[in-house]
Parts: sequence; structure tokens; C-alpha cells
Amino acid sequence: MSKNFKKFMLLWLGELISSIGGGLTSFGLGVYIFNKTGSAAGMALVTLLGFLPTVVLSVPAGVLADRYDRRLLMMIGDGCSALGVIYILIAMISGDAGLLKICIGVSISAVFSALLQPAYMATITDLLDKDEFSKANGLVSVAGNARYLFSPLIAGLLLAVSDIKLLLVIDICTFFLTVISCAVVRKGTPTNATDKKEPFGKSLKEGWNVIVTTEGILAVVIIAAFISLMLSVFQVLAEPFILSFADAKTLGVAETVCAVGMLMSAIILGIKGIKRGFVNKLAVSFIFAGIAIFGFGMINNIVVACSCGFLFFAMLPIANNSLDYLVRTNISDEVQGRAWGVIGFISNLGCVIAYASSGVLADTIGNVTGLGVGRGSALVMQVAGVCLIIIAVSIFEMKSIKKLETDPVVTGSDEPAQDVA
Repeated sequence: MSKNFKKFMLLWLGELISSIGGGLTSFGLGVYIFNKTGSAAGMALVTLLGFLPTVVLSVPAGVLADRYDRRLLMMIGDGCSALGVIYILIAMISGDAGLLKICIGVSISAVFSALLQPAYMATITDLLDKDEFSKANGLVSVAGNARYLFSPLIAGLLLAVSDIKLLLVIDICTFFLTVISCAVVRKGTPTNATDKKEPFGKSLKEGWNVIVTTEGILAVVIIAAFISLMLSVFQVLAEPFILSFADAKTLGVAETVCAVGMLMSAIILGIKGIKRGFVNKLAVSFIFAGIAIFGFGMINNIVVACSCGFLFFAMLPIANNSLDYLVRTNISDEVQGRAWGVIGFISNLGCVIAYASSGVLADTIGNVTGLGVGRGSALVMQVAGVCLIIIAVSIFEMKSIKKLETDPVVTGSDEPAQDVA
């Protein structure tokens, strides 16, 4: 294992811990709001406000990641995002934690977290060579989805003996560990900061130009936006669906069982990686994910939900790995931050639409049909599953996307970045 891969592992460990802490807060707030309101829309609103700043600020955050020290930006983003969680904790302690204050706290945290993602993705390119991208991305998938793997089980057990305030305190503590890991990696890593600062608008335009002028990249990003819409519908509505016939502890166990599929898949990718057939694996993984989403909402049965959820999460690392490789190997190193910022903005628009509409739609269908929010959520998820399958099948016929794999513009040197004493 190279020195730079060890640095990546330290950085990854910090993000893993941060993701688990964030997952505790997310799970706790979801259960808290559903118990207070009995509405999927309230849960979706908090999810939207926690995500929207990341989408809006992803492009300028990408520019900053190419101008300033990426590790420093990660420290600022992770450290200051604790302020929003602290605000919610204070409101909880004072007994005044209404939906409005929770939304404010979640938004504050999300604004600072927006600095993190483009800098984190670009830092991976800084540290690793192209042969390590696939293995690293398997681990990145684990960290990114740890909130679904570890957090629900931990949160469900803790809520059985305590309340949401304990989850918030644990989340706040994880921020310190994350900042420390970034600081250690920063100390021995060459900075990308430059004294040459071109106009901000020009930097934004360059990030966009990279996407639209590289054949196939824009198609991948647009496809990713539609896929994100379908996946986010499932992620928003799975909790109210299960809570309609089970308690919070059962939900926590179920989410963890489902996410074990992601862990197993990501471990395999982390060991072996994907060597070829990225486009085909991308399409097939999303087809199976769509089937899983459809099956998840068929009946009010926790065994069926866990089985389908397991399949769904097992497909995510494969899809993310394939998407990441196709994009990363077709964008030059010096514009990675800007490019990932634009990519994040476009692809995450689907998430915003899902978060804004899926909860309201599920509540409306449940009320109109008289079946309740649980079955309303199930019906919306099933439609999303069918749409995901249709989109995934279309990938097989897109020549521009296939060209990204057969004729890539490989980025970076074959040698990892040199250490600085």
C-alpha cells in the first residue's frame, strides 16, 4: 500500500465517522418529525433543506476547491457544519424544537457541508493514481452510505433507551475526529492552492465547458440526474412506509440489514475493483435497483422489505463506481474541482425534485385513496422503480457513453503525487 493510499485511508476513515454521526442525526430527526406530524411531507421537507444548499453551492464550492487548499476547505466545511446540529440540540434542550427550528439547523449544517464534496472528490484524484480509483471508490461508497448501514441500527437501539438529544451529542463529537484526520492528511500533502486567481465567473464557465465539450460526459450527468430522482424517491419514502406498520427500533434494524448489501458489494469492489465493462455494469446495476424498489413496496412485510432493500443497496456501489470511473478518467486534473461541482449540481437536481415532491405526493395519494401514508409511499416508490428500469435500459444504446470507456481521456500521472517533507 502506497503512502498516498494510506493518507486516503485516513481521510476516508474521517469521512466514515462523519457519515455515521450525520446518519444518527438524520434518522433521529426523521423519527421525531414523523411521530410529531404523522406526515411523509414533513420528513421530506427536512431532507430537502438538508440537501438543497449542497446543490446550490456545489458549483462555487467546486471553484474554491481548485483555487484554495482542498484539505483546508474540508476542515472548514466539516467543522462548521457542527453549528447547525448544536443549534438543534439547544432547541431540543429548551423544549422548543419545532419543525421550523429543525429546518433552520439542518440548513445551517448543509451550507457548510457544501464545501466538502467537491474538495473531497478532487483530493482523491490528488492522492491516487488512476489504477487505484476503482478500489478507492468502493471504500468511498461505504463511507457515503454508512448513514444507511451503521447509523439506523445504532440510532434505533439508542432511541429505545434514550432520546434524540443523545444522537445529536454523538454527531457533534464526530466532527472533531473528522477535522483532525483532514489536518493530518493536509500536513504531508502538496497543496493545490494557487496565487493565480482568474475571475470567478470564468472559473465557473470553465467547469461547465469541461462537461459539455467532452463527448458523453453531459449525457452521463443528465442520466445521473434522472436516476438520482428515482433513487431519492425510494430513500425518502422507505422510512414512512416502514413506520406505518413498525416501530423505530424495527426500522433501524431493517435499514441496517438492507445496507449490509451495500457493505458486501463495496468490500468486493474495494478488494478487486472493476477492470472493464463499466457501462454495462452501470446499466445492469440500475435495472436490478429498479426491480428492488418496485418489490420493496409490494406488501407491508418487513422480510420482503429487507430482502428488496438488500438488493437495492448492493447495486449502489457498482453503479457509483462505474459512474465515477467514466467521469474521472475523462476530466483533466486541474479542473477536477470545478467539474465535480457542476456535475454535483446537475445530477443532484433530481434529488431536489424528489425531496420536494415525493412526500407530498405520498400523503396526497394516501389521503385520496384512504389507504394511508404507508401505501401512498409504496405506490410512489413502485412508479419510481419502473421509471428507473426504463432509464437504465436506455444506457445500453448510448454510443457517446460507451465511448467514455473505450476511448477515455485518462487524467493524472500514472505515478501518485509526491510527498512534501
